[in-house]
This record gives sequence, C-alpha cells and structure tokens, in this order.
Amino acid sequence: MAALNVEQLPWAEKSLHVPSLSELKTALSAGLNKNFAEVLVEIQDCPDLTAAPFYLASSGLSGSQTIVDVGGPPFLAPTVDRTKIYDLVNIARKVLPNAPTVYLCGAGAGPHPLISSNCEGIFNLKINEDGSFVNETHIARVTPGDESCATMKVPHDETKFALMANLYVSEGQKGKVIHVKCKKRLGEDNFITACRNAVYAAFGEKHVGMGGVFILKNGSAHQHVMRDFSSTPLNNDEDVNNWLKFYNMPGILIAVGTFVTDEMDLDLRLQHFHSFSKSNWGGHYHYDTTPETVEYEAYFNVGSRIIRIDQPVVTHKIGRD
Repeated sequence: MAALNVEQLPWAEKSLHVPSLSELKTALSAGLNKNFAEVLVEIQDCPDLTAAPFYLASSGLSGSQTIVDVGGPPFLAPTVDRTKIYDLVNIARKVLPNAPTVYLCGAGAGPHPLISSNCEGIFNLKINEDGSFVNETHIARVTPGDESCATMKVPHDETKFALMANLYVSEGQKGKVIHVKCKKRLGEDNFITACRNAVYAAFGEKHVGMGGVFILKNGSAHQHVMRDFSSTPLNNDEDVNNWLKFYNMPGILIAVGTFVTDEMDLDLRLQHFHSFSKSNWGGHYHYDTTPETVEYEAYFNVGSRIIRIDQPVVTHKIGRD
C-alpha cells in the first residue's frame, strides 16, 4: 500500500518556547527529586548514541530540533482507517528540507502492510546526504496463538508507518544535551510523566517540547502491544484496554519518543515513548513495576517548533495513555 503524499496532508506549525539547557537542568532536577530517591541531571556533550546501550541510528540529537505529531488515535478508534499510511523519509525531508542529514526517532503504529497485522512502531532512522539511510526501526507485535510479544527490526527499505506517530526530528548532530539519571521511584508518576510535569511546573503555558531516548537499565516495565485491529468498535478506554495486550517487560529497554507540556490547540499527544530491547521485548511504555530497583538513564534535547501533520478532523481522547 502506497504512503500518502505528505504535500497533500494538512500541516500546521507553531513555535515552541526554548529554555536554555541550564534552565531545563534546574527544572528537571527539582521535579524529578520529588519522584525518585537518586537524581542526576547534567548538561554534557552528547555521547555516541549509536553505541551500546542506546543503539540509535545517529550519534547525536542536535540541529534544527523539531517535534512532529502525525495523525492520531482517532484514526484507530473506534474503527481503523487503513488508508492512513505515511512514510518517514518523506516526512523527514519535508520537515527539514535543507538539512544535509536528518535523524528521527519516536513512537507510533508500525507498518501493518509489512506483516499483515497491526503492530507498534519504534522509529529510529537516519537519512544521509546522498539519500541513503541507516534504518534501526523495530516493530513489536502480539504473536497469534500464544499471544507472546515478538519484535523484529524492519527490512532496511521499510520506512512506512500507519495511523499515528510522535517524532523527534533533528539533523542528528553532536552537541550539548540534557543527561538524566534516576534511581528508585518514590512517587506515582512514571519517568516521562515526571519529566513533563517538571518542565510544565517551571515554564507553565510557554509550551515546551522535548524528545530523545531513555533506557530502563534495571527493573521491569508495564508496557502494551496492540493486537491486530479490532473487529468491533473501540468506543471508550475500557474497550481499548481490553483489546490491548499488556506485558511486564524486563530491562534493558531502549525507549524513544517525545513529550510536550501543552496541546497548543493542535490535539497533540502529550507524551509517547515506545521501547525495544535486544531480548525480543518491545512496546508502549506505561510505567515501571519495580520502583525499589528501577534505574533510568536518558538523553534529551529541546525542540524549537512543533509541526502537526494530518490532524484528525473528528477527534476524541480515547487511547491516549
């Protein structure tokens, strides 16, 4: 199935407030210390994120940093719109048309035509100046029959996804980033909610967006994988939760995605991270299940703008957790 032409899709763009990394360090430190026993937030030169344990397709997270929200849950529920197929390369080149290289990572629905089934997408793609690309995208699916979780790296030339995605897009350059380490969760918030709430508490209605990668280094996480498309309408969150398959997934989990502090009248998803691992686990991050032993490490950068692509005309808040 061919991807939709990005040139013909509805498109909106707004500027984001861009705090200094020093301001973000202060904000995240204050907020995370309310939720974790041990917290380190620092500004540092980005390490090579292609190396273990992060395994990104690009070494850095800097250069023209942009948050991109494509489609949304209304294309999945109450009934699926199978025509909503997009292409990561086309979107990347539209978002950063003059960049020599483009790196994107994030969370969304995987390319169901690839495996003839609905699946989770863990997007991780670098596009080089010569048009070649490094594709480290994975998908996670519910195996028919025993309903075990199965993950796979997509074929190198598979760059499509379906229905929705929340993407962090940059030139993939090295630069200064926010480095976060947290151990032993004390509060109720999951790691990303704690980060988002900390940034919101510091900047209020100034609309901040961030993205990047975190790993759950120790412990386990409650994560879901979408089953194949439901044969009956998903009319509320209870329907959605009964349809999803939930797992307790052990670390190390490598999660990519974005969070924003406000919807900005764009019907945005406030936070969305998907993870994969080297041990056949992957899915949508909800929260850790081992607060006493959990350990997180993250590298984030801040976006200068938000781009909304193919915003659903008819919307709802179902399935946004």
